[in-house]
Formats: sequence, structure tokens, C-alpha cells
Amino acid sequence: MWADAARSQPLMRERKRLETLLADDAELARRCDDIEAYFDLAREGEPVEAELKREIDALAEYAEKLESKTMLSEETDALNAIVVVHPGAGGTESQDWAEMLMRMYIRWGERENFKVEINEIQDGDEAGIKSATFTITGEYAFGLLSGETGVHRLVRISPFDSAKRRHTSFASVFVSPEIDDTIVIDIKPDDLRIDTYRSGGKGGQHVNTTDSAVRITHIPTGLVAGCQNERSQHKNKERAMKMLRSRLYEYELEKKKAVSKKLEDSKLEIGFGSQIRSYVLQPYRMAKDLRTRVEVGDVDRVLDGYLEPFIRGYLRMRREGNLPAGPIEDDEV
Repeated sequence: MWADAARSQPLMRERKRLETLLADDAELARRCDDIEAYFDLAREGEPVEAELKREIDALAEYAEKLESKTMLSEETDALNAIVVVHPGAGGTESQDWAEMLMRMYIRWGERENFKVEINEIQDGDEAGIKSATFTITGEYAFGLLSGETGVHRLVRISPFDSAKRRHTSFASVFVSPEIDDTIVIDIKPDDLRIDTYRSGGKGGQHVNTTDSAVRITHIPTGLVAGCQNERSQHKNKERAMKMLRSRLYEYELEKKKAVSKKLEDSKLEIGFGSQIRSYVLQPYRMAKDLRTRVEVGDVDRVLDGYLEPFIRGYLRMRREGNLPAGPIEDDEV
């Protein structure tokens, strides 16, 4: 088996999955036993109310995470996630909002103990970003983030407006699975256009003096993947090809599902009437998903990566087949 990577890799992934299931079962049993022990102490008159409440709350949170895993049954749910963030119209306001969204997903990945790697980023003219692509590596990363694709709306007092007026900004998020080497995607070299350019950031040692950044365009579909975070052009090209394979795989899946438009064309206009979630900082504070109607009052915590209520709400609706077919108007606009 070890001499046959095509056979051994799927088996090792399956073994890891089963080991995780057994570990989760053992952890549930341990936590329940601990709570039962606290009940026994309470019956004997010991003051353990605070500890008991803490253990029950922790068990509830753990059980909710396990419930989310049971709803991840799609073919690509277990794969890593490639996240692309783009600002909408509005210049600096939207570019700053796009950077806030990027930070939110990076913080979420860190909370889940996932590995986050920036593949490509274009800084805004004054603040924020013009675009960003990053990979979140971890078990079921794509399945957990699959419901984040869409337009995200922010309402706040603008830090860039000297009159301190309230502004509404939009940014789009697109999540695709990172396809591993066991899934074959046939890409013809003649269908690719490979462009190289000089990568760099805000100056200093981040500026690269060679054309090491790579952007690959798949001409038949118009799909684009780029990478600039490696110093080697060869490594950037390899990484960009991997992302392109993932997007082509997702593209073909959508065609098999008889989606009327191409994958990229299915993205809604980044503006009013097309958002999936609103983050309101003024005049009140709330984050609300317009598909599932899940609301979280602590919007600062959401922007710091607390996405679990929205993820669970989306997965439940997906399991029940109740997801809306199109955009939902925000009744608070």
C-alpha cells in the first residue's frame, strides 16, 4: 500500500476521519461523566453551581460543533477552503470593509485552529484592500464556510468622512474547495494564459525586485487564479495552478447541477438587494443573516471571527432544503 500513493492517501484520510469520530465520542462521554460527578457533589451539599454551569455551557458549545459536522455530507465539504474577497463600489469605504471581512475569516480560522495562508492581496489606494485570496486549511473548512459566499453589507459611521455621516458599504466573498491531487482535472496548456508581474506590498523588504508573482487565466471559462506570496516564480505558479484546478472543479460541479449561469456569473451585483448578511454598527449594533434570519447582537465579536451561529443556521437550512433560491430583501434597509 505504501508504494501506491493513489491508494494509501484516501485510506489514511479515512483512517483520520474515523479516529476523529472515535475521539469526539470519547470526549462527549468524558464531559457527561464530569457533569454527573458535579451533580453527585451537589447532592452531597458541595457548592459547585458555578463549576456545573461552566461545564454544561462548554458541553452545549461542543455538542453544537459536533452537530455542525453531522450536517457536512457534501462531496467537497471535508476539503480546505479558498476564500476570495472583493470590495464593492465606494472606493476607500468598501476597500476598508473588504479588509475587515478578510480579518474576520482569518480570525475565525485561528479560532478553529486552522492554518491560514495569504495567496494574493492587492492593497487599497488609501486604506483596505482591492482584493484578497487566502486558503484556510483544516478538516471541513470548505463545508463550514460554504454558506459565506455572497455579498456582505456594513452600516457604520465612516472613519473616512470628516462630517461623521453614516455610510453603507458592500463587499463580496467567494468560497471554493481546494481540490487535492487525487481528483483529476484535465487542463490543456493551450487554454492557459500565464502572466508574471512584480509582487510587493507597502514598501521596504516586502517589495519584490523580480517578476515572481504569477496570474493564470483559463481562457475558455475566464477563471483566474494568482499567487504572489512566494519568492519563487515556480512556487507561485504551482500554487496558482492548484487554486485554478479547484475553481475549475467547482465550475464543473455547478454545471452538473444544471445551474443556469457560469460559476463566476452567478455572483450577484455587489450592492443593495443582493446581500446575504448585514453588519450594523450604527444606529444600533447587530449582525443579521438575511437567509436564515440568525441574529447576533455582539457584532464586534462577529467581526472578530465568531461565525458559529451563522454557520450552523446555514447548514440546518441546507439540510432541510429550505435555502432561498435568490436574494432576500433586507427589511431593515
